[in-house]
Amino acid sequence: MTTIHQDLATSDQTDRVRRSTSASINHAIDQQTEENIRHFSGLDRHSIMQRIEALDREWDVERALEVNASSLALSGLLLGLTVNRKWFLLPGIVLPFLLQHGLQGWCPPLPVMRRLGIRTRGEIDREKFALLESLNQAPQPSHH
Repeated sequence: MTTIHQDLATSDQTDRVRRSTSASINHAIDQQTEENIRHFSGLDRHSIMQRIEALDREWDVERALEVNASSLALSGLLLGLTVNRKWFLLPGIVLPFLLQHGLQGWCPPLPVMRRLGIRTRGEIDREKFALLESLNQAPQPSHH
């Protein structure tokens, strides 16, 4: 990934989640990503490939929000049907938050998830493509 592509992957202008996240949290996530790139780039090819596979499995903030919101909404529906109708309030609260996130790129759980270090797909891909680039630049072992 070229530097231009790396910058676009974490550009606050193109990423609604980053734009809705405080600069200090974005900075901390970016610093951790840079540290990961430095650390894993210095390892052997096998270790870098393992890290890339782990990055492919890493949940981004969108997936975490969607799973969290649907789990809470379904739980509220089930509890409302089986325990007490007051549980129907839970999906009534959670689903508007999910709608707000879909429309604006922000919802109340987002700052908490970002503080926990849950990254956007662009942030994850930035690390992944930097590691792939380091593999391409590494000297190939000669076979004698």
